[in-house]
Parts: sequence; structure tokens; C-alpha cells
Amino acid sequence: MKERSKRLLAELVRENGRLFLGASLCTIASVFLGFMTPAVLAEVLDHYLAGMPSRLPAPFSGWAHALSQRGGLIAPLLGAGAVIILISLLNGICSFYKGRWTAMASENAARSLRDRLYIHLQELPFAYHSRASTGDLVQRCTSDVDTVRRFLSFHLMNIVTTALMVGIALALMLPISVKVTLISLAVMPLLLVFSMVFFKRVLKAFRGADEADGKMSAVLQENLTGVRVVRAFGQAQTEIERFDEVNRDQRDKFISSVHLEAGYWGLSDALSSVQIVLTMVICIFEAIAGRISVGDLVVFTSYISMLVGPIRQLGRILSDGGRSMVALERIDEILREKEEADVAEASKPDLSGDIVFDQVTFRYDGGQDVLKNLSFTISAGETVAILGATGSGKSTIALLLQRMYRPQSGRITIGGVDLNGMDRKHLRSRVGLVLQEPFLYSKNIYDNLRIAAPRATREEVEQAARDAQAHDFITQSEKGWDTLVGERGVTLSGGQKQRAAIARTLLKGGDILIFDDSLSAVDTQTDALIRQNLKQRRRGVTTIIISHRILTLKEADRILVLEEGRLAQEGSHEELTLRPGLYQRINHIQSGLSEEEEAGAGPVSQAQRRTV
Repeated sequence: MKERSKRLLAELVRENGRLFLGASLCTIASVFLGFMTPAVLAEVLDHYLAGMPSRLPAPFSGWAHALSQRGGLIAPLLGAGAVIILISLLNGICSFYKGRWTAMASENAARSLRDRLYIHLQELPFAYHSRASTGDLVQRCTSDVDTVRRFLSFHLMNIVTTALMVGIALALMLPISVKVTLISLAVMPLLLVFSMVFFKRVLKAFRGADEADGKMSAVLQENLTGVRVVRAFGQAQTEIERFDEVNRDQRDKFISSVHLEAGYWGLSDALSSVQIVLTMVICIFEAIAGRISVGDLVVFTSYISMLVGPIRQLGRILSDGGRSMVALERIDEILREKEEADVAEASKPDLSGDIVFDQVTFRYDGGQDVLKNLSFTISAGETVAILGATGSGKSTIALLLQRMYRPQSGRITIGGVDLNGMDRKHLRSRVGLVLQEPFLYSKNIYDNLRIAAPRATREEVEQAARDAQAHDFITQSEKGWDTLVGERGVTLSGGQKQRAAIARTLLKGGDILIFDDSLSAVDTQTDALIRQNLKQRRRGVTTIIISHRILTLKEADRILVLEEGRLAQEGSHEELTLRPGLYQRINHIQSGLSEEEEAGAGPVSQAQRRTV
């Protein structure tokens, strides 16, 4: 096991040290009690039935002798029966508390591990989440954690049991007969060697199976999330075939691991049976020769039978231990990822100042430059619109302003303070962002809006909804504000989701508002009403509007036109319509479409409007 995985497992055990210690003590007591029953039977057979010297220590043998003097042979037999019953009761109590405490400790460990993973995932950079598979992360946080929980619950104490039983058995058997002990345990080294070989092979098989399981979860999650797209494009059969491929791969790899386990259990059963038969045969011959007593025969055969189970279980321990090792390594891969961090003494400045991009160059991992030495200034309280072709870097600007990414070169400042020196949580709490594809939680509409401002009053929530033109469709819904929104907002139309997201961002407040093509799914009339309400509401708030729709851009104080990551044009709507360039071309196209609508040519689709 890798060192980090070992440390992680040790931490989980240490966090629940008292429970595991209690379970260990119960395990030790249970093992000792288990060895006492054959010893009591041997005492009855050899001492009371065969007349041999007592095996019991002096105080106990004295009590037993006094008991036999009073009640003859019946009294010691009844006493032995009572002792065996008492041993069984005590063993049951120890087993109960061992199971109870290991279950509590393992559940606590699983909860701690899930909390650590979830908290760590919240602190990881946006870049990590953009490249990670959601289905695989879910599988690691659920299935892999449960694998570790099962190992701690069922097998950690079994390791203690096996080691202790072998040690005690050797200590009790060797004084009786070294020869019989060595022959009785002759097969054990073979079983141990075979177990280690099995462990190395099964480790590789489990890693492949676990990774295949993660891929299957990722495909399933992706398909269920995008079910509307799959249906819209008639790709159901293609997705079925894709899922069948990863499902078949997962099945094949799990079957491969099952074959390894089946081979181990078959051979270990055979070796264990050989061990029991060999012990019984040698004990019978030794008893006939008079070198051991009948009681010794009972002791040897009982102890070997007791050892066979734990030794056979060693394969199960190694099997589940291998799964746990793979699971811990996959979990540790997440925990090893570097958290997003602020600089020492990160500042929490007022963000109502000017926004300055100074020679900013940015590229995504392994890609080409998206922004190339980009420079511009947005004055405090100004409304600036950004237009550009797909891939020109419009949305990247929004992500950089929330410090989801950091530029490779150049500098971004707000009020003269570098974004890299700011407290990231403070920055994001003051910069509101509405995306083209907003995310809504599977809650009612009221809770979805209020999640941005938990202390907001009902009146404030409703006013934000009115400003975003969302109030009417909410109140007209069957259950009004209590209407449940499906997962990712699937029960709402695109325009309704965008308006709800705008209301949520307005409720949050802040010094800077960014609308990243977040009015693309609403009609032009609603667009105009929202912009009018925003204009009245956002006084003193710096606003950035990213859109392809000229009607949305034209009322901005200033418009920035991006081409291939560079600032190609800058000015007001009136100025840019007079200059040859991208803005003028798009304005002519969209103006022509509007004239066709007004002339009765029929409604024009959003796809036609979004020519660029």
C-alpha cells in the first residue's frame, strides 16, 4: 500500500481510536474464550474419565477436586458444562460489543472520509472540475468510501483475530507435542504464500474493475443529465450502445476478479481440508502409540479446526484489503489535488472601482491563447457590453473576473488592487455572474432564488423576481413559489431558467454584475423590460453584458468588440454602426431580420438571430 494510503487509513483508525481499542479488547477476550472450551473438554476426558493428572492450574484443580469429592463424577461434569455455557455467554457478549463498536467506528470513518472529500472538492480550482468526470467523482465519494467502510467494519478485527489465534494455538500446542504441532501446521505456510500471490494479482484486477465502474457511472450520469438532448437528436440507440460497451467492459473486469477469487477459495478449501485430515490422522496414530492422550487429540483437532477458518478468511481479508487499497488510492488522488489558495494576508477591498485588464494573455490547459495581450478599462458604475464571435474570449473574461482561472501573463485589477491578491470568497461574493445555461437546484422556486441570499425577506425575493420578469410565470404556476424545479431546472423553459437565474443574482447583490449571454432564450420584448429594470436597479453597479443580440448591447455605455482574443473595436452603438467591422455587419444582419418580422415574414428563430 502506498505511504499516503497507509497514512490515510491510519488517520481514520486514529480518529476512532477508542472504539477500535474497545473492539480489539473484545476480540482478544473472544479469542481466549474460544480456546478455553476445547481445554475444558480435554480436562474432562483425560482427568475425570481416564484418570490422568489435571491440566488445570493449582487453584482451579483444587476447587475441581473438592467438587468431585462432594458429588462424585457427576458434579465435575455438571461444573464443566456450566463453565462451557458461561464461556459461550461471555463470548457472545464480547462478540456483540466487538460488532457494535467496529460498526460505529467504521461508519464514523466513512462519514469523516465523505466530509473530507466533499469539503476538499469545494476548495479545488474550477479548472479541476472542468476536466474531471462527475460520474467518476460520485463513484469515488460513494462506492469507494463504502469499500473502505466494509473493510474497517468486517476485516480489521479479523486481522487481529487471525494473528492472535495463530500465536495462542502455537503456545498451547507446542508444549503438548512439537512433532504433531509442526505436522498440523505444515500446510499453513503454503496457504500464506498462495494468499500473498493472490493478493498481488487481485490488486491489479480490482483497480481495473474499479476504473471501469467509474467510467460506467460517468456515462450513466452524462446520459441522464443530457436526456433532453439525446431525445431531441434521436440518439437513444447510440447512447444505449455506448452504455452497453462500458457496461460490458465493467462486467468482464469484475468477472476476471471473481475468477481469481474463485480460484483462491477452491484451492484454499482443498488445502484446509488436507490440513484437517492430516491433523486428525497424525493425532490418531500418536494417541494409539500412547504419545498423546485422547484429550490432546481433542485439543489438536479443535484448535486446527478453529485456525482453518481464520486462515481461509485471510483470502477474504486480502481480497477486500486489495479493494480497499485501490479505493483509498483513488480517494487519495482527489485529496492530493492542490486546493485553490489565496496569498498570505489576502485583501478584501471595495470592488466598486475601475476594472482594468492590462496586457492579459490566457490559455486553457494544453490549448492555444484565447486572450492575447488584451487591455481595456471599465469605469466604476459603467455598463459595458461585449460582442465577439464564438471562441473570441467573451466568457473567458467573465471567468477571469471571478478568478476561476488566472492569466498566464498580464494583470487584472479592480480599484487598483490585483485580483490575485484578493480573498477569492470575498471577490466572488461581490461579483455576480449569470450564465447562458444557469444551474437550478432540485428545490422549489423560492428556495432556488433565496439560496443566493438566505437572509433575504419575502418582499426582496419577489422584487428581484419582478425585475427579472420572472414573477408572473412563477405566480401563475400551479403551486406558485412552492413549485418544484426538476433536477437542473428541467421543468422550466430556457427563458424561465434564465430569468430565475437573473433574479437570484440580483438578490445576491454585489458591486459587479456579469450577464454572460443570459438573455439569449427570452423574447425581445421581455429582454427590453429586463434591461429597463436593470438600468434602474444597477445604479452605481458596474455591469458587463455579453451577448450576440444587438438590441441587448445597444443601450450600454460602451461596447467592446473582440476578435480572436484581441480588442478589435470600442465605442457606443452609434459609433460602431458607422465603422466598418464585425459590429456593423451583425447590426445589418439583425436589423434586416427585424424588418422581415415587422413586414410580416413570420417569426424569426433565435438560431437565425444568433448569426455569430
